[in-house]
Amino acid sequence: MTTPDHTSDTSADSSAAPSEAAESETAQAGGATGIAARDWATAAADPQYRAAVVDLLGALAYGELAAFERLAEDAKLAPTLADKAELAKMASAEFQHFEQLRGRLAGIGEDPTAAMEPFVAAYDGFHKQTAPSDWLEGLVKAYVGDSIASDFYREVAARLDSDTRGLVLAVLDDTGHASFAVEKVRAAIDADPRVGGRLALWARRLMGEALSQSQRVVADRDALSTMLVGGVADGFDLAEVGRMFSRITEAHTKRMAALGLAA
Repeated sequence: MTTPDHTSDTSADSSAAPSEAAESETAQAGGATGIAARDWATAAADPQYRAAVVDLLGALAYGELAAFERLAEDAKLAPTLADKAELAKMASAEFQHFEQLRGRLAGIGEDPTAAMEPFVAAYDGFHKQTAPSDWLEGLVKAYVGDSIASDFYREVAARLDSDTRGLVLAVLDDTGHASFAVEKVRAAIDADPRVGGRLALWARRLMGEALSQSQRVVADRDALSTMLVGGVADGFDLAEVGRMFSRITEAHTKRMAALGLAA
């Protein structure tokens, strides 16, 4: 997953997932409570929590696999050999994240393929609806689309057991696509300001499609939806869900600004 907050816009880092950062610091200080204070072996005794985590890891794993495939495909649109090589390196990083998640699912006695299967249609549907028409649209999609998902998972990670939280945050590490995308897109806009309007519309479409697909997936998976509204994970209630999506939207606005685009 790409997380641009580590690169071009440091101010976005604190606002993209402030609750996650605060919860992580609390956990590290030994002050975490409930699920966040437990390890996997203890937390997984709750079958509903275990089901939610299997869903979460399955969704993440297929997302990483899809990202690998997409980046490898986008490399064909790269205008230079250096750009092609950069995307290939990022695709390789995404596949390594996929292997970590697949290994974790197998390690807790789950079939990785079965865990990913419920999320194939949603991810494939999103990518089908948002196939880029050129190199720049592909960069914006990776920067904006993937980062929306990363923000969501970081929010959820704060309410996970310590073992699962560590894994989720590790696979959300920036693969380098953020700064690369910002540099290339801003250069293109500087060269032809008309490009900015087209890419701004494209980014808005990506935001809408990503939120729509995410809500559909959560609605279809009882364990995940329960985690979000407070039945399994600590601290989430309906009001907090609203605040979470507000933070995600704010982070999206900052990413658009980093690209030189209007939100």
